[in-house]
Amino acid sequence: MTNKDALIDQVTNVTRQPRKDVEEIVNALLEQIIDKIAMGEKVNLTGFGVFEAKDRKGRKGVDPRTLNPIEIPTVRVAKFRPGKTLKEAVK
Repeated sequence: MTNKDALIDQVTNVTRQPRKDVEEIVNALLEQIIDKIAMGEKVNLTGFGVFEAKDRKGRKGVDPRTLNPIEIPTVRVAKFRPGKTLKEAVK
């Protein structure tokens, strides 16, 4: 599993840029994606995928402790759809 620090190290090795600069760029990229999704915009990284916010419909559920029926409210969630290049790379 690769975490954010490992990803930054890998990009630093590939680009031969200072780690501090790469870390700033990665953090800025992630912040921009989060900000755009929070504002309701789609972020399309061609070939990689699309990030967007979607509403998950409310539904009826059951409280597992009491087995009483409950209403689960509509919530807004982040979604990711992989692009063609990513799908082909994973195959």
